[in-house]
Amino acid sequence: PGDAVRSPNGLGVAHVTLHQSLRSVFDDLTPKAIVAKCRLADGVMRRLGVSWPRLVVCALNPHAGEDGLFGDEELTIIAPAVETARQSGLNVTGPLPTDTLMVRARDGEFDAVVAMYHDQGHIALTLLGMHAAVNITLGLPIVRTSVAHGTAFDRAWQGTARAEGMVAALRTAAQLAAATK
Repeated sequence: PGDAVRSPNGLGVAHVTLHQSLRSVFDDLTPKAIVAKCRLADGVMRRLGVSWPRLVVCALNPHAGEDGLFGDEELTIIAPAVETARQSGLNVTGPLPTDTLMVRARDGEFDAVVAMYHDQGHIALTLLGMHAAVNITLGLPIVRTSVAHGTAFDRAWQGTARAEGMVAALRTAAQLAAATK
């Protein structure tokens, strides 16, 4: 299973690696894992009503590695995964530098972003829709959604929590459940 997050404007963000240290990301970042997350992102976007999801895959290194100047993961891991995903019939672009692709995705050029690690996708998504973004656990046999910003235990019972995220999570769960039938 993996997580995807959907912003209020419908943008999906899937993470190839999720709740782990940055040091361990490099061990788990494989072409197979990237292709798998592309497939999951495509599937959930279709269930949410996007007939031909436009996916974009984040680069790992600054400026997409500058042809190996800042690391070769784009050349040796990510680009081959994108090509495999394309050959399997997915509408996928990348790897692109995350700082600029998130603006393009926000503006509607892409339906879902495949991020290499948690903060790469989550920081931008939180900026786009902190209180209304929805976390969707992908790859489960059931529909599971939650608020994207976490449990906020530090705010529990203080009367300061906002409800938009929970409402959005429930609505998204209902939409996914209806599409599953």
